[in-house]
Amino acid sequence: MSSRADTLRSLIEQDPTNSRFRYMLAIETMNGGNLEDAVQAFRDLLAVDPNYAAGYFQGAQSLEKLGRIEEAKALYREGIEVTTRSGDMHTRSELQGALDMLG
Repeated sequence: MSSRADTLRSLIEQDPTNSRFRYMLAIETMNGGNLEDAVQAFRDLLAVDPNYAAGYFQGAQSLEKLGRIEEAKALYREGIEVTTRSGDMHTRSELQGALDMLG
């Protein structure tokens, strides 16, 4: 894995509740092509911060790339519920659009 990912892991060890570092690690992992680990990193992020809306979108995108469509749909739906409650209508519409594309 990249030194950037190692640095992020170290930062998370020092500050386990830092959602931004967790999100950055998940994105770094996804961009590195390790989608299984990326999905887990997004799940870890959402376990720490269930209101981190972008985690739902990117996590579901990773699941889609793995062909795990039903899991992706479920994660999009969870994100839609969270963003509806928080009033984040922009992210909600992105999540809904992605879900709609899956049929």
